[in-house]
Amino acid sequence: MNVFLWAATALIVLQLPLLGQAFLLRSALGVLPTLQAAGGIWTVTLVLLAQGFERSAYTILAVVASLLTYAGGMVFVRFMERELD
Repeated sequence: MNVFLWAATALIVLQLPLLGQAFLLRSALGVLPTLQAAGGIWTVTLVLLAQGFERSAYTILAVVASLLTYAGGMVFVRFMERELD
């Protein structure tokens, strides 16, 4: 294992409390920032995994994940805007 795989493993393990908090929160306003932060961390984790396995083509997956994280947040706000008020 190289340093990239160790860093990716650490990010995955350290993200579990963040995801646990997202499942325990009851308000939609509290879940959105948590999931946005989790999406950013997963994007970095995917880049680290791509570098760790020496597959640069897998970096495209991380780019798509970052775009979908932003788009997913916008869709969440759009459909939950009544509950956010």
